Amino acid sequence: MNRPMGRGPRMAGPVKIKGAINGKTVKRLLSYMKNYRLTFTFVLICILISAATGVLSSLFLQTLIDDYISPLLLAAVPNYAGLLRFVFLMASIYLLGVLTGLFYNRAMVGIAQGVLKKIRDEMFTHMQTLPIKYFDTHTHGDVMSYYTNDTDTLRQMIAQSIPQIMASIVSIVSVFFAMLYLSVWLTLFVVVFLVIIMQVVKSVTGKSGRYFVLQQESIGDVNGYVEEMVNGQRVIKVFCHEKKAKEIFDEKNDQLCAHATAANGYANVMGPIMNNLGYVLYVLLAVVGGAMALSGVTNFGLEGKGVVTLGMIASFLQLSRSFINPIGQVSQQFNSIVMALAGAERIFRLMDEPSEVDGGYVMLVNVRHNADGQLEESSTRTGMWAWKHPHGDGNVTYTELAGDVQLNEVDFFYEEGKPVLHDVSVYAQPGQKVAFVGATGAGKTTITNLINRFYDIADGKIRYDGININKICKPDLRRSLGVVLQDVNLFTGTVMENIRYGKLDATDEECITAAKLANADGFIRMLPEGYNTILSGDGSGLSQGQRQLISIARAAVADPPVMILDEATSSIDTRTEAIVQRGMDRLMEGRTVFVIAHRLSTVQNSDVIMVLDQGRIIERGTHQSLIAQKGKYYQLYTGAFELE
Repeated sequence: MNRPMGRGPRMAGPVKIKGAINGKTVKRLLSYMKNYRLTFTFVLICILISAATGVLSSLFLQTLIDDYISPLLLAAVPNYAGLLRFVFLMASIYLLGVLTGLFYNRAMVGIAQGVLKKIRDEMFTHMQTLPIKYFDTHTHGDVMSYYTNDTDTLRQMIAQSIPQIMASIVSIVSVFFAMLYLSVWLTLFVVVFLVIIMQVVKSVTGKSGRYFVLQQESIGDVNGYVEEMVNGQRVIKVFCHEKKAKEIFDEKNDQLCAHATAANGYANVMGPIMNNLGYVLYVLLAVVGGAMALSGVTNFGLEGKGVVTLGMIASFLQLSRSFINPIGQVSQQFNSIVMALAGAERIFRLMDEPSEVDGGYVMLVNVRHNADGQLEESSTRTGMWAWKHPHGDGNVTYTELAGDVQLNEVDFFYEEGKPVLHDVSVYAQPGQKVAFVGATGAGKTTITNLINRFYDIADGKIRYDGININKICKPDLRRSLGVVLQDVNLFTGTVMENIRYGKLDATDEECITAAKLANADGFIRMLPEGYNTILSGDGSGLSQGQRQLISIARAAVADPPVMILDEATSSIDTRTEAIVQRGMDRLMEGRTVFVIAHRLSTVQNSDVIMVLDQGRIIERGTHQSLIAQKGKYYQLYTGAFELE
């Protein structure tokens, strides 16, 4: 059941976060990238080349100063040819680094979009398998957030954060060995300083990661509430609920603001901290290196012993910047990864929701009589339907669809311990029109939901032509039931496409015939483009009655054996209702029909009328017999709602 429009915040207390990163989520997300191994290999090669060019440019700085610039300063007649060749070589290395960076970033964008497409496809496909109960208990805005905010965080992580971290890690490792190559003493000094830096990074990123997880949850909550308010804007205006709606939104928005401020506050402070610590390290290395050079300390490096030269100090200082900057980049991207993994965890939570269980094996098929008078399956629509029973021995039997629906002593509850239906028994014979009347909440719509198997019963039996509906495949069961609801859902597209929604292979002529049957043809032809008029925003340009007529035409084109009309004419004026009712009578002819109505004038011609009260059937009979009983139905019909 949908939550009330003005519900309070979902989080009553502090949310406990088990950990910033879930290993299972990471492993599952990586599984979507296995089809891009070749591209990843190309990316890794480009990253290695890019990192190597960065290290080489720093190392060449020593050679540039010691072997070219310093000798030129002492030469009487300087020869710049060697210097120019070396500068050109360095420029070529820099250009190679720029190009490889461009290539791997472009490749990661392609990987990101491919992965997101696959995730969205699987998410939407799985969503179609979820039971109605899931959508009754989750706000639509929160579900939409999976496709927008959560997937966008994944895009940023795959396209930006992952290549940045890979490049930074390769750069850190390569620069570390380059520093060892120049000076072991100065490298040890950097490692000691790095321990201090890592403690700061660990403290800041740990706090920001937790708040990024809370931020994603808050975004889903805000989106869900906004979606409810947009859909319920008329109700808000009618009941002057603007102030209360704003108060609730402010509360949720404040919660989102607090989480986002804390998350981004910790994340944004990381950059200045790392930059300043990098400057501190730069100064300390210059002082220590200068002191080593002046004191004549022997320098040890992977290349061997030597003296500390000006070129070596300059090159090492450049490497130190190339060492600290990637660490800062990794720490900053870590926050994006935590936020993306929080979004991925929400997405996988949706994808792990149990699908609607369907243990049925009896199918609905089109049949015809063969030469021997026996039923045989037909690949074309014949107007005759039958239940196809497969047997363990490989044989198949057919039972012609008659529309005999029986509920035997059915009990049902939406929530444990809160029964909605008690010992309900309904016997709808083929071709009968059965009506359910009663106060709101009596259980009328619930009965039709059970016949559709939107929910499964707690006890009792529901049989369709003598077959337990649990044995009927849900798609086949629902295909045999035409439903016209009180709440009409139209989709963006032409009027013709909306009618054809009831039968995707219906011709234009069949759709027009169905519209005429529902008495919708007249107003449709008066639309700007007739049947080709584009509807948008759930058909907001049409009146409620016109939208309902299109819904009835949609059910008519489906030509189902059994009809369920749930307050189908409640939004139509009495004059139009009389016209539509005649069309619906033609539509219902020869079919078993279940009618739910509060307007009792629409059910007077029903074969059986059942009066429900608090989940129980308290009266049943024809209109005349129930009036003669002078019971609850009589009181409802005459307007005497209070029992004496």
